Amino acid sequence: MKITLTKLIFIFALSLITGCKNEPSTKLVDRGIPNLAEALKDKQTHSFEKGDTPKNVILVIGDGTGINQISALQYYKDGAIHYEDFPIIGLSKTSSTSLITDSASAGTAMACGEKTFNKAIGVNAQGQDLLNLTELMSQKGGSSGLIATSSITHATPASFYAHHSDRNDHEIIASFLPESRIDFFAAAGLKYFNDRNDQVNLIDTFVQKGFIIETRSLKAYPEAKKLGYLLADKDMPKMIEGRGPFLEDASKLAIDHLSKNEQGFFLMVEGSQVDWGGHDNDFDYMISELIDLDNTLGSLMAYARKDQNTLIVVTGDHATGGLALSADNGDYNTIKPSFSSTGHNADWIPVFAYGPGAELFSGVYENNMIFHKIKALLSDQK
Repeated sequence: MKITLTKLIFIFALSLITGCKNEPSTKLVDRGIPNLAEALKDKQTHSFEKGDTPKNVILVIGDGTGINQISALQYYKDGAIHYEDFPIIGLSKTSSTSLITDSASAGTAMACGEKTFNKAIGVNAQGQDLLNLTELMSQKGGSSGLIATSSITHATPASFYAHHSDRNDHEIIASFLPESRIDFFAAAGLKYFNDRNDQVNLIDTFVQKGFIIETRSLKAYPEAKKLGYLLADKDMPKMIEGRGPFLEDASKLAIDHLSKNEQGFFLMVEGSQVDWGGHDNDFDYMISELIDLDNTLGSLMAYARKDQNTLIVVTGDHATGGLALSADNGDYNTIKPSFSSTGHNADWIPVFAYGPGAELFSGVYENNMIFHKIKALLSDQK
């Protein structure tokens, strides 16, 4: 049988298409071979010098996000990957007083600068309260904000305003927020403020403290001095359930609100549910949350490039699920994501940085040093 050149081309193309089938996710993104000139192009658009200090700091935390989760973006995200835009990369070691951390102790390490026990929120290993970054920023006259796709009382955001020994006591943790130094927040967790066992309505307390509290949408309140969004009873919906660009839109609102303070601001943004997809061993859930986080990074980087006075630090509190991007039964043209556990991992976690002072975040260090590096930059402001 004679095979023509046209038939050979057709067979080759068909083999490439069939070789890209993948489960459980919907598709692989073929990025092709990068253009060398484009690959070498400086994407950063910055003019920072060693010793520069930021006016503003944005700390972005992908809960449960390790290097394998980030690597998956290369294969499963259409469009630009904004993790690639950061010129400085380091590695943090995440162990708490246990070998493997939970989100509370990791959040406390980054928020307060000390290693502590799992479940601890803003307290040290002896249970004593620790100064956190939002309190530090307030002492300098600056503003602070928190955004999460979980409850605002969840372990990571709670570590930036509360002081308590058990992350699971949501109502106790909630009581710290109206009394805190936070000027803006957007997340879920309404039930812990207005449907409490002690019958105290903390929404009234917020109003007494000068907050406008919105519970229906990300409606803008340009006149607000303090602003809080509690948009779901417990947690925000999943991306695959139609949450939409809440994380990106809330980040823009936060910057609009916080940047009115001439003394600067600190903002923590958490992609909370990457972790939950890992715990569930649900790759589609995990990657959709990570794509949402990466899109938010694009928006934050656009602001920082324009502002030139803002440091962005991006990291994870730990990796979750033991994700592997492995060949499918030896087929090196097919990736089959798999998980080895439903818990946390002891992996070193990448840290990405852009902006004045970003060079401090290169190298290998303990996760509590993220606090100390940010504190040093804020203390050395010119």
